[in-house]
Amino acid sequence: MSILVDSNTRILVQGITGDFGSRHAKLSLDYGTQLVAGVTPGKGGQVFEHGGHKVPIFDTVSDAAKQTGATVAVVFVPPPFAADAILEGVDAGLSLVVAITEGIPVNDMVKVKAAMRGSKTRLIGPNCPGLVTPGTGKDSHGGCRIGIAPGYIHKRGNIGVVSRSGTLTYEAVWQLTTRGYGQSTCVGIGGDPVNGTSHRDVLEMFNDDPETEGIIMIGEIGGTAEEEAAEWAKAHCKKPIAGFIAGATAPPGRRMGHAGAIVSGGKGTAAAKIEAMEAAGIAVARTPSTMADTLIALLKK
Repeated sequence: MSILVDSNTRILVQGITGDFGSRHAKLSLDYGTQLVAGVTPGKGGQVFEHGGHKVPIFDTVSDAAKQTGATVAVVFVPPPFAADAILEGVDAGLSLVVAITEGIPVNDMVKVKAAMRGSKTRLIGPNCPGLVTPGTGKDSHGGCRIGIAPGYIHKRGNIGVVSRSGTLTYEAVWQLTTRGYGQSTCVGIGGDPVNGTSHRDVLEMFNDDPETEGIIMIGEIGGTAEEEAAEWAKAHCKKPIAGFIAGATAPPGRRMGHAGAIVSGGKGTAAAKIEAMEAAGIAVARTPSTMADTLIALLKK
């Protein structure tokens, strides 16, 4: 099994005719993802072709979903228009919207979250690498790759990965794969201060997934999401978790990369997050190079 997406998930790409969207649409098709539609207003009726695939393009998400059965959208839309693109997926009744776009104004995301309240759509991101459920074919092809993660580093298996950082997601996955440990699903939740899905949300899904046997949770300075996830895990999670917190050497008040990675008011420090995670029984790696080894040590106990 897996969480959120699998080899049968049918996805559409918003912004498929743009440079970034088209490049990653091609990589997803190469990975074996069921990419069934593209959406670019004003280009409905055109076809996106790659490697023998012919993906129809629609003017609206609603039309694309109705005519192709797509249930998931991935958003490669410029920041000024990305909030509306997310809400278009919500209005179409999609089960999942994955917003890759970086730089969406925080005020726009506050309005998006308010508008999504009570809807059946889950949002991952924004400012995230997306998610991958590896397949069982050669080089784990035939799974579902949504976003910008490199497909070839993944391997089908039993470890769940959830991370605020894109590059550290890839590092953890590659460490696992090279040590012979595959992944059930890898979820990049994004580093913005207002996002759709939290560490805790994903931990709950991994805990309920019978295939996932261990979890790597990667956080960053800023906010309190990691502490909240640790508190939930202490009370409810039955599976071993290894963690890492990026930004331990960041000066207070300095924004580090992600918009959400900023310590303010004495909250969101690496020390506080590490303390909360260790109190919850999470084994915390001190450097990113030991993330996989830290989890593997737990699995061997």
